[in-house]
Amino acid sequence: MVDYGKIWFNGEVRNASDCMVSVASHALHYGTSVFEGIRAYKTPGGTAIFRLTDHLERLYFSAKIYRMPVPYDLETLHAACRETLRANNLETAYIRPMVARGNCGLGVIPKDMNLVDTSIIVTPWGAYLGEEGLKNGIKACVTSWQRLAPNTMPPGAKAGGNYLSSLLIGLEARERGCEEGIGLGRDGLLSEGAGENIFIVQDGRIVTPPVSASILSGITRNTVMTLAAEKGLEVTEQTISREQMYAADEIFMTGTAAEVTPVRQLDHIEIGNGGCGPITRELQDTFFGLFNGKTDDKWGWLEFV
Repeated sequence: MVDYGKIWFNGEVRNASDCMVSVASHALHYGTSVFEGIRAYKTPGGTAIFRLTDHLERLYFSAKIYRMPVPYDLETLHAACRETLRANNLETAYIRPMVARGNCGLGVIPKDMNLVDTSIIVTPWGAYLGEEGLKNGIKACVTSWQRLAPNTMPPGAKAGGNYLSSLLIGLEARERGCEEGIGLGRDGLLSEGAGENIFIVQDGRIVTPPVSASILSGITRNTVMTLAAEKGLEVTEQTISREQMYAADEIFMTGTAAEVTPVRQLDHIEIGNGGCGPITRELQDTFFGLFNGKTDDKWGWLEFV
């Protein structure tokens, strides 16, 4: 069992052992939770949470889709994230705010629509797909599991139940000896990874699937697209076939956990130079430059603790 130290739970920071939810909670039985993954980085100016406001706004968006009232306003949760970091004495961390339906009856439709628990966990977390993968690329594969169709469950909401799909994709990939899996949409075209957005580079052009491809519109995805445009690199949102990935000069994945991770091999086919390609490396350096001071934060993305 992981000890998460101090957790912000329903309005106050408590010891992790004092943060209790019922085994009859609706979220446990039906996956009715919405959450965010956010990183805090140690920067030359102190600890900064990356795009905290944008993440929290998406949390409220996800909750709205599932008719789930968030009992605290954005400013309160913003302060609570900073407070929880300080309570755990962490300079770099992964932050997990979550709103989840509580013990409101065992029926699918909650008897009390307003009964929710709100929590914020912070924990140290390194490179999600490994330091070696972050540097030199990972092995990935297209799995047999498709991503959610838009008219089944909303893929644009970051909801707990959606990640059963991610679990199946990720487990199959690891069973096949890969670090991460990729899901296609119901049309057979590229959607996203188990927990990452995907970009390919071909002849100097950067291409990524559109939001309509059953993807979560990632905040790191948006960051990389903004940084690429700032550097004069063309970025196009368009549908991508499976074979286009094999022909790519470079492939990389983005996400709060994965940050900017290159793919060196897909379905046992070497991609480009078999490592981290030059455009991926440039974007990766620019992204991490936001936290070491080498990239000017023109967008106010660093929100200091």
